[in-house]
Amino acid sequence: MPLITRWRVVLVSEVQHQMPLDHFQRLLRCLELEAEAEAAEIVKRSQRASGDAAERSGVCLVGLTIREEESGLGGRAVVTLGKRDRRAALPWAKLNSGTPVVLSEEQFTESGAWRGVVTDRNRETITVVLAQSPEPTADRPTFRLDLASDEISRERQRAALQQVASADSGRLAALKRKLLGEESPEFSPGSGLIAEERGTDWPLDESQRAAVAHALAAKEVAIIHGPPGTGKTTAVVELIRQAVRRGERVLACAPSNLAVDNLLERLLAAGERAIRIGHPARVLPELREHTLDLQVAAHPDLKLAREWTKQAWALRRQASKFTRTAPERGARREQRDEAKRLLADARKMEERLVAHLLDSATVVCATLTGLDDELLGDLQFDLAVIDEAAQTTEPACWIPLLRAKRLVLAGDHCQLPPTILSSEAQRLDFDLSLMQRLVTQWGEMISRQLTTQYRMHEQIMRFSSAEFYDSSLIAAEAVREHLLADLPHVVPGLLTQTAMQFIDTAGSDCVEQAESEGSSRNNPGEADVVVRKVHELLAAGVAPSEIAVITPYAAQARLLRTLIGNAVIEIDTVDGFQGREKEAVVISLVRSNTTGEVGFLADTRRTNVALTRARRKLIVIGDSSTLANHEFYRRLLDHFEREGAYGTVWDCPET
Repeated sequence: MPLITRWRVVLVSEVQHQMPLDHFQRLLRCLELEAEAEAAEIVKRSQRASGDAAERSGVCLVGLTIREEESGLGGRAVVTLGKRDRRAALPWAKLNSGTPVVLSEEQFTESGAWRGVVTDRNRETITVVLAQSPEPTADRPTFRLDLASDEISRERQRAALQQVASADSGRLAALKRKLLGEESPEFSPGSGLIAEERGTDWPLDESQRAAVAHALAAKEVAIIHGPPGTGKTTAVVELIRQAVRRGERVLACAPSNLAVDNLLERLLAAGERAIRIGHPARVLPELREHTLDLQVAAHPDLKLAREWTKQAWALRRQASKFTRTAPERGARREQRDEAKRLLADARKMEERLVAHLLDSATVVCATLTGLDDELLGDLQFDLAVIDEAAQTTEPACWIPLLRAKRLVLAGDHCQLPPTILSSEAQRLDFDLSLMQRLVTQWGEMISRQLTTQYRMHEQIMRFSSAEFYDSSLIAAEAVREHLLADLPHVVPGLLTQTAMQFIDTAGSDCVEQAESEGSSRNNPGEADVVVRKVHELLAAGVAPSEIAVITPYAAQARLLRTLIGNAVIEIDTVDGFQGREKEAVVISLVRSNTTGEVGFLADTRRTNVALTRARRKLIVIGDSSTLANHEFYRRLLDHFEREGAYGTVWDCPET
């Protein structure tokens, strides 16, 4: 049994012992706790000083001015902001494409705020789509942009939980019994894959075929467990295509917009008629033409609906206009009634267009909380697929289940869990995903694991495979021994002809320190070692776009961005790099203290993510005297020694 699964057995059994009497009440309570914690964090941020101190938190940008403003999708305002000094770069922040934000005027906080969504960002500017155009009070206003909560998403989760909790008959009640463990999941014998005339161009390996066939055979629920680099998305896309070939309608979901876009892109490339639900600003630009909003807007019938709307407003204005001559009796009422009829007809036409577009698609793609009842109406699906299911809390998963006969969860519960702000919700096990709960209860009865990985050199893969996947992973032939030196533009040498390196900083001046503001940590000495290794990689010919620097701590990521100063090299926290990969990855573990505390590195799923992002070269930098106090990191250090990849900071030349 994988390590992370063993950790959860007792806790999950305790939670299941309470089910179903208070399972949904517990989840509803956790949602409220999260809402309170998020609100408290927003208040805390709003009380921080303006300027650089506020921006260092990574959740806001200050001192912004409006560079451009234009009309956007559906009458929205598209506003591009930047620093008053047009040459000044924006500091790092968590405000990326798809992030909900609040724009406010710095000089007049009482003048109101405008909610919106980030749609684009570059070095100097950030573009936000707002529901309405900002109307500042000051003559030369400056603005503040803050990360915002998403109350609509939370309300949809509440409503889904309440509906499921009250279901006592029918399909939803039957599915609920399976997911609460009251009844065993069932599978139909002989439900195989539908072969295509592809010759040898079959996209799945043996474990992927077995996982897809198992998911197709599920009467209620199945799980595809995809460890790092094993082609989980390939398997999920093929599952959806197989379901469509059986005449089924599929709802494809994921927790994040980026994960949904990844599915949509792959489905479109495979020739499926897929449509994307969601705010177009949260969708990758190259995929926006496939959103429901833009397809409705581009439909020729919508021109007539818009003309009716225009006529309706003209009639309303005419009915309200003062005239010297009294109108005929009842004329104003007739105008208002005609306006109502025109608006109603326009709305009906839009609804018909939406229904037609959704009916013509074989696959509907959306985030879990982006499923809008007003758009979908009573539309039902044969199959709901949730990708990256281990990264979301359970309430969000119940939203698509209100509309589906069967469910397939895909992801990896041995990587990052859902992010939880409330310590009380954490205590109530809110970070236990639906996927992990089901895997722990039913094991191989419900889940099939993918075993061939297509990303990492075998040496890089080996530790993660042993620790989390019972040594079940097998490196594909194409990647088993690939190294940086095999790339045509890279100079052969010790650095590029080996797959792994651990640099021990014990006994040096690489000591962690708490951030002056906030709760994060950094390690300036260790950051200097990271910079040296990055310079060595660049000097060997590795392209900046092929390098990533990963660290568990946001403060260390901010420091490294400043020190490295190369915008092409991706530098991020482990959470921010989930699902990504690079040819070379440098990891800074940060923790170095006399008490042996590893902090939240104790959740080793985070480290599993970091260790499995590199394709050809993995460099880990850390303090063995601190790390060795934890069993997992002691085994990690032993692994590097056995592989002949252990060294010390004294072996790293100064640059």
